[in-house]
Amino acid sequence: MVRIAWEKVIALSLVMLITMTGCGKAIASTEEKLPQIVVGSDDYKPYYYVGDDGNMAGIDVEMATNAFHRMGYDVVFRKIIWEKKDEYLKNGEIDCLWGSFTMTERENEYTWAGAYFNSRQVVIVRANSGIRTLQDLEGKRFAVQVSSKPDEILLNYEDARIPEVDEIYCFSTLDEVYACLRKGYCDAIAGHESALRLFMDSLPNEFYMLEESLYESELGVAFEKGTQEELAEELSKTLQQMHQDGTTERILAKYGINTDCAWSDAYAE
Repeated sequence: MVRIAWEKVIALSLVMLITMTGCGKAIASTEEKLPQIVVGSDDYKPYYYVGDDGNMAGIDVEMATNAFHRMGYDVVFRKIIWEKKDEYLKNGEIDCLWGSFTMTERENEYTWAGAYFNSRQVVIVRANSGIRTLQDLEGKRFAVQVSSKPDEILLNYEDARIPEVDEIYCFSTLDEVYACLRKGYCDAIAGHESALRLFMDSLPNEFYMLEESLYESELGVAFEKGTQEELAEELSKTLQQMHQDGTTERILAKYGINTDCAWSDAYAE
């Protein structure tokens, strides 16, 4: 009797195990994957860069991950060559540009979500250079990232505050811009304030940031012009929700950004 009972128990256990395994497969097979959004940017610390663990990190990486997850998307981050950004959008290799991208005066070039942050373009020189104002830059050598706002400003000579400089060196990456100033190949560099402050902090007392800003703008998320209007509108609303519920403030604080200066006018009370 005992032996028969154990055989029944074993048989019943096997049936239950097979049934549970089958159920597990059924659940796994019906689990739907989230649609993907491919975000493109180049290295621009602290907004977008490769972290110590090999994964993408930064303010905009966390903003994009949080926003798109709320909207029901899985985010894939792709490092791109910035001057070819429009080609990536046109070819469908990426869905949007999100990496400290200036929206101001480019409103008609893309379909935008945002603006979501304010930003200052600033100038950094060597501390012992004697350069303290924008006018002091006359005849000096400048290094900027190609296709950036400082590149456009210096080449167009549209701002009376900015004198004509002697030479403008354009580089693909911000790291190359930093190296140009660090090695003394140029007299000044320009870029987003948050990024350039990190560079200054890496070499204390060696550089000076001019008090006058080169340009003040708002940052946004760019989709190819004439496409993704509904998605961009939904993303704008989601970014505003993140501002209102404190998510954006927590992300900025994590990277040491002054939230009082970062808010876009779009979120003004």
